[in-house]
Amino acid sequence: MSTPEPPVSRSRANTGERRQEILHTLASLLERPQSEKITTALLASHLKVSEAALYRHFASKAKMYEGLIEFIEQTLFTRINRIAVELPSGLAQVEATLTLLLAFSEKNPGMTRVLTGEVLHHENERLLVRIAQLCERLEASLRQSLRLAVTHGEISSDRAITVQANLLMNIVIGRWHQFSSSQFQRRPLEHWELSWTLLKSLVRI
Repeated sequence: MSTPEPPVSRSRANTGERRQEILHTLASLLERPQSEKITTALLASHLKVSEAALYRHFASKAKMYEGLIEFIEQTLFTRINRIAVELPSGLAQVEATLTLLLAFSEKNPGMTRVLTGEVLHHENERLLVRIAQLCERLEASLRQSLRLAVTHGEISSDRAITVQANLLMNIVIGRWHQFSSSQFQRRPLEHWELSWTLLKSLVRI
């Protein structure tokens, strides 16, 4: 018989729920490209709490952005790991990963502004470093899938895998930036099926 999980105290549950509410509200405010600068005062007013109440859950606004980055990392890499398990084809993995990155952006406009670093420049520098590291990890996942494609004979040579993975990641980042700079009018998945057909012919070389 398995040992029962210890009960979670109501105060801890409330704390976790409040943290999630703060992060959800911050992400929602980021979806307003023409809105005023997001300050803790603005965030507190939308939550109908005091700024002091925010600081009981996050030490700073930078910590709030860090919470959003942690959510992005967990969401993306959980799904990328699932793609690696479920799809035996390297090229199918690449396509699924690229589609995931673009679909996540399209579904989460506020998070896109975090991924591009647009809203992080006036925050703690470590946030931009963390986003750069996130993109490097995503590129590494693409390299791994491309190597698998070589093993399965889907790609003729592995000599250009590093360049190919970088090119594909740059296309994703470019679409993220276009989505944000167009005030979320240019969808990341716009004409994606045709775009992937063209890209696939390049990576197979």
